Order: sequence, then C-alpha cells, then structure tokens
Amino acid sequence: MSDPGPQGLTSDGDGTRAVRAGLPEPVKYEPTLPGPVFAAHFHLPGEPTGPYTYGRDENPTWTLLERAVGELEAPGEDGVETLVFASGMAAISSVLFSRLRSGDAVVLPGDGYQALPLVRAQLEAYDIEVRTAPTGGDAQLDVLDGAKLLWIETPSNPGLDVCDIRRLASEAHARGALVAVDNTLATPLGQRPLELGADFSVASGTKQLTGHGDLLLGYVTGRDAEAMSAVRRWRKIVGAIPGPMEAWLAHRSLATLHLRVERQSANALAVAEALRDWPEELGVRYPGLPADPSYAIASRQMRGFGCVVSFTLPTRARAERFLDTLRLVDDATSFGGVRSTAERRGRWGGDAVPEGFIRMSVGAEDPEDLVADVLRALDASAG
Repeated sequence: MSDPGPQGLTSDGDGTRAVRAGLPEPVKYEPTLPGPVFAAHFHLPGEPTGPYTYGRDENPTWTLLERAVGELEAPGEDGVETLVFASGMAAISSVLFSRLRSGDAVVLPGDGYQALPLVRAQLEAYDIEVRTAPTGGDAQLDVLDGAKLLWIETPSNPGLDVCDIRRLASEAHARGALVAVDNTLATPLGQRPLELGADFSVASGTKQLTGHGDLLLGYVTGRDAEAMSAVRRWRKIVGAIPGPMEAWLAHRSLATLHLRVERQSANALAVAEALRDWPEELGVRYPGLPADPSYAIASRQMRGFGCVVSFTLPTRARAERFLDTLRLVDDATSFGGVRSTAERRGRWGGDAVPEGFIRMSVGAEDPEDLVADVLRALDASAG
C-alpha cells in the first residue's frame, strides 16, 4: 500500500519520497523547508510539557530531519523513530553503550569500519565481552550464542563483503540478541535493514546520505520504543547532538539523494567493469558485479549496490603512483561524495588489507571521463 507523505502526497517512489521527506505542512508565505533554528533555550513559562525545552534535548530542525530519515528508512511504517547525532561514531556509540552492560557479550564484524577497534577497546574496558567474525559467509552466526547484541556492517567497509541480514536477524532474535545494521554504505535507498528484521539501522550521514563532504552527521532508526528511549537518553547524557546548521544542510541534501545514488551506482559499476577487464588481475570487488562473491546475497536484499569499489595493486609504490596520477579523483578518505575520491587504505593501519589496496568512492562525474582517468592512471603507474 502507498504511504501518505506530507501535504497528503501518496507515492511509493524513492525519488518523490526523498524530495519531500520530512517537509512540514505548507503555510502561506513560509519557506518549504524552514531554515535552521539556532536556540540553546526556548520560552518556557509554567510546566515544561511542550516539545522544545532545551537545546541539548530537542530542536525543530532536528525534528524535520529525523522525520525525513525515518520516512526513507521505513516508508509507511508507524512507530519508527529516528534520532540524529553529531557524527556516525556518536550514533554507533549510542546504540552500543546504551544497550550493553558489564558482563554482556557483543558480536562485531572483524572486517568492519576502522574505528570499531577503538570501540572494542572501550567496551572491554567496561568488562563487556567482544567477539568478532568476518562479514562474509554469515560467519558472525558462529559466535552469536549468549550475545546481547549483534552488530552487522553490510556491505563491509572497505572489503565490500555482504551478509544475509534477514538470516542473521532471525537467528539473533531466536537466541535473544538485538540486531543493529550499519547502513552507511548502502543508504536507505539501497537497503532497508528494518524491513529485513534488524532492530536498529545506524549510519554515518557524513557519507552518501548528504553527499557533499561538508558536514558530519549520524543517525539511529529503530522501531522499539524502549530501546530508542535508551538511545535518546544516551544522546542527552553525552551531548552528542548535531548543530542546527548541519541538520538543515543534511535535510536540504536529501532532496537529491535519489539522483546521486542512481548516478554514483551506475558510475561505480562502469568503473568496476573497466577494472575487471584490465589486463592485470586487480582483485576487484563491487557487489553489483555478477561475478563478485557478494552479488548473490546483495541482489536479494539491496536495491542498489553503492558507490564504493575496491581493488588491489601489486605494491604500495604502485598504488601511490596510481593515486598521484589521477586527475579527476581526489586522494582523500571517507566516501559517498559527488566528487570521486580514492585512497590507499593501508596508510591508516587497522584494516587487514594489502599495502596496495585501493578504496575508491565513485562520484557523479561523467562515467566516460572517470573510466578514462582511472585506466590512464593504471597505465601510467605501471611504468
């Protein structure tokens, strides 16, 4: 059934939903999307029973953005709540530290986001048992018994392995564990974890959700009121809140999400196919390639395969020459922006990847130009 959007709109289209998500009802002479509300406090006579009391608790600009993200993560579903945070790591931490206590066990991906080892150290300092297993092959099932929370990252970053969210969520729930899915790489237009059985969908809005590389943001979406209340309380305690300007910029950026996702996914596939056909074996990974190990599962649970492609050059020196030779692709970390970036992931340490491993975030440039630039740099760096 179609879900009613703002202003009585009814549509199942992701593009229409992204353009109109979270907008308030129209008011004559008022802007379609109200500007950011800069306020540490609000007028508050009498009992504090209204929605806005203090700037660390709520903000009208957050409210509109949270409504918008919720509409994208779980369209047409009642009882779903979204909370926005100052960064993706703030969002990740809020779920982990609001749900876990001393003596609990949590399962994390052993091949996930580079900051997870930092989180692991803090969890262990609180006497929380941390178990890890790779994303591929649903290997986290092997260490799930007795855990309170299963953390999934699919596709994994940077290796781009994929696991079966529906299967893992079903097994985790049967064993008494909650399930959180890091949905950063897929975005809610590419994958909806709550529809696949997860309790939380968590993401860094810094990446493709906002897409311009100019703000830090995170969010948590969930349907369990008690669990989300604990996440909200954690946000308030640690003050991990976004600024109103960042929240407004993020909401403004959502209107082009479907255009960016469509273009960047198509470009990523074009780049992946060109790399696959290069005379050298580059170990190309992209879930949208039919020969990729992740393709079978990804094609069942994803509606788009993302903007990240990975491949491996023979040596660190070759990888650095390749990056230096690129003209349209910036050497930068992060991913999801409209301008293509690439980096040698081994320079940071922490990722179990070869020295020549390249993570490329494919932007919205013309695909012919991107492919030509990548192939030219591959050729030039070989000499």
